[in-house]
Amino acid sequence: MDLFQKKIERIKNVQRQLFSKDFNYNAVSFLVFGFFIAAGVVLQLNQTPAADIEDIYMTAGGMLVAAAFVAGIPMWIVLVQMIIVIWIVIMAFIGPEFYPFAAVGSAGLLFSASIQLVYQWDKVVILRVGRFRKVHGPGLFFILPLLDRVASVIDTRIRATDFTAEKTLTKDTVPVHVDALAFWMIWDARQAVLEVENYMEAVTLSAQTALRDSIGRHALEDLLSERDELGKEIQRILDAKTNPWGVTVLSIEITDIIIPKELENAMSKQAQAERERKSRVILGDAEVEIAEKFEKAAEKYRDNPVALQLRAMNMVYEGIRNNSNLMLLPSSALDNMNLGAVMGTAAYNKTMQYDQKTSAAGSSAGQSNAGGSAAASDSEDSAAENEKKRPKGPLHKNGGSHDKD
Repeated sequence: MDLFQKKIERIKNVQRQLFSKDFNYNAVSFLVFGFFIAAGVVLQLNQTPAADIEDIYMTAGGMLVAAAFVAGIPMWIVLVQMIIVIWIVIMAFIGPEFYPFAAVGSAGLLFSASIQLVYQWDKVVILRVGRFRKVHGPGLFFILPLLDRVASVIDTRIRATDFTAEKTLTKDTVPVHVDALAFWMIWDARQAVLEVENYMEAVTLSAQTALRDSIGRHALEDLLSERDELGKEIQRILDAKTNPWGVTVLSIEITDIIIPKELENAMSKQAQAERERKSRVILGDAEVEIAEKFEKAAEKYRDNPVALQLRAMNMVYEGIRNNSNLMLLPSSALDNMNLGAVMGTAAYNKTMQYDQKTSAAGSSAGQSNAGGSAAASDSEDSAAENEKKRPKGPLHKNGGSHDKD
């Protein structure tokens, strides 16, 4: 458990320090203090070779416990108290022969506490005798025991803090619950420490205030449809306020907007009605376009009633074929279609086409017959001519009497 951090209930992701640290007691500090204890043991054995080993071990263990306690609460006043306790225990229970060991251990505590280790992303603000000394960067460095104090360790990385505006009224008096996320960083560690008491709490509370103000200046519809613009507006307000503190707000993102359930149902119905209206408008526009197409078709059918009747018959046929059912039509519709005339015309056309094909075939056969008849007539004419040339007489008439002679 970290005694230097406390969760603030009204603000998310913000920590507040219960105690202010004067220094950081790290692993390097423990290592250096171990060297001092070893040196104290060697010095004690050289000064008093007859010293009890158990007393030396107990003294060394007590000093390590004191160092662990200082690491838990790294404050100069606690360190001084631990040194006083070590001397009191040695004087009361061990004896003056362990004074060299106590002196080396006390010096080791002070020196090890002055060794500071800073990470790459951190910056440390140093105060000397209560006044600003400098801002130290990453690496190992030393501070003066009891005089210098690490005022704060500043993390210069980008941070993310979520905040909330609960039951805030919009411009059109609608209560909403808005959750947002702020990305910010510290660019000037000195200003962040010297200009504001708690920069984390200040940034978060300022973000909440700016969010509430922005919600009050916008209607609910704008909040729902223009989240990016709302975030940019809050970012500009916050950046102008936090820049003097050495803090830059990079961006604000609206993560969630919660509205009352009744209003949510009403908006759903409104959206549904709007979609229905748009569908009807689209359907009406389609009807207008269809009517224009029909008007153009009517111009084509005006001078061609047969085509109009065929189109009507095709519509009836398509309706029966697609539905696979019977279609009932009034007798007047059938009369207007003039099915008899149309069908008679179609039948007449078929008959004419058949007659034309038959006459064409007959004419070709007649030509061949005419050629044979001409040859026969020629032979008959030649036979007639021969008959005329033959002499006519009694002998020829009575051939039988000539034979008798």
